[in-house]
Amino acid sequence: MSENHEGERAARVHRTIEQVARDSYGRLLAFLAVRCRDVSAAEDALADAFQTALETWPRNGIPEKPEAWLLVAGRRKLIDGMRRSRIRGEAIPDLLAGTENAYEMAGESLLFPDERLKLMFVCAHPAIEAQARTPLMLQTVLGLDAARIASAFLVRPSAMGQRLTRAKSKIRVAGIRFEVPEAAQLPERLEFVLEAIYAAYGSGWDDITGADARRKGLAAEAVELARLLVQLMPDEPEPKGLLAMMLHCEARREARRTQSGSYVPLLEQDVTCWSKEMMGEAERLLCEASRRGRIGRFQLEAAIQSAHAQRARTGVTDWNAIALLYEGLVRLSPTVGALVGRAAVIAEAQGPAAGLSALELLPDAVVQTYQPYWALAGHLFKRLGRISEAQCAYSRAIGLSEEPALRRFLEAEISKSDERDSDTHLIGSSDAEGSVHHR
Repeated sequence: MSENHEGERAARVHRTIEQVARDSYGRLLAFLAVRCRDVSAAEDALADAFQTALETWPRNGIPEKPEAWLLVAGRRKLIDGMRRSRIRGEAIPDLLAGTENAYEMAGESLLFPDERLKLMFVCAHPAIEAQARTPLMLQTVLGLDAARIASAFLVRPSAMGQRLTRAKSKIRVAGIRFEVPEAAQLPERLEFVLEAIYAAYGSGWDDITGADARRKGLAAEAVELARLLVQLMPDEPEPKGLLAMMLHCEARREARRTQSGSYVPLLEQDVTCWSKEMMGEAERLLCEASRRGRIGRFQLEAAIQSAHAQRARTGVTDWNAIALLYEGLVRLSPTVGALVGRAAVIAEAQGPAAGLSALELLPDAVVQTYQPYWALAGHLFKRLGRISEAQCAYSRAIGLSEEPALRRFLEAEISKSDERDSDTHLIGSSDAEGSVHHR
């Protein structure tokens, strides 16, 4: 076999494994974890399975069902590990019994979608500390690394890593059962599952150009999980509110960037590019949720997106209505993102001075690393003619931005500062869609 042919085969194997990791890692990990009841062991086994694939597929060829192959390999790694350590030997027969039919259990399109949701509800077990439940879901089910999770929750990566390690140890030591809770237990765990899906969507949404392989497909997976959650709990209004919010944002996805990949703020987007079908579905879901008579955070977030969507019909944005919705949101959930979004809307409804006053109420310690805060501050300082302060705020926002398209947009805003252009539209949280309203 020629070196060129071997190189092509190896490259094809790497592409396949990267695709499987993006599309199915959470599903595979969930399926392994619910069987062995040890998240850390499942992670190690799956990592070993991927490594084995990298070593053997170039020689033996890519299997017909790569996900099923990895599942079988992961289970074998778990069994070997249990035998060596003599831990949880009682679980080995169950794993052996399931290995033989793993290929049949691997569907052509969706692998074990209910297993992902199951593991998310397990991660919300009352025995796990509340602050670790959502981060644990994000890492184990949705594949976010500790640094990205820490950024979302505005804590140090080391602190988040310790939190996750403690949670996994708690699961193992306490012998928490990996099974779907009884129906009566679901509502008390729902908040954490909703927040995890929301955070995952936000991480995927922040990748404006879709160039980050770590987040590729994450927004779509979050929407899929929200749909599954609505099916699982059809009488709960908040899953419908969350799905409605995401669909309103998805309706505007293609309008967020130009053909060359440049970032387009919400108020500059061409509304004819917004998906009427998605917006219609979002409105139906929000209407169904409102009939339950139990308003919640995600219904209010969806209502804010709905108010923005009305511009496609009327040609104008009702900032006073959006400001009222934000008042309700910050009363229910006064997160940093919600407070920054509220300040942006106040600036549109009442002027930049009022918006800046609302923004400056946030404690310095909370906003030091929160990029949307500095982007909005830069914009408001510029509108008020405080150019040096605007440039400092914009520079800080650029330093906190991972998305290249957004950095380029902010750099352009700095260059405009000397022109004292007060007509530039708001960005980031001021889009009232771009930020994720975490703690």
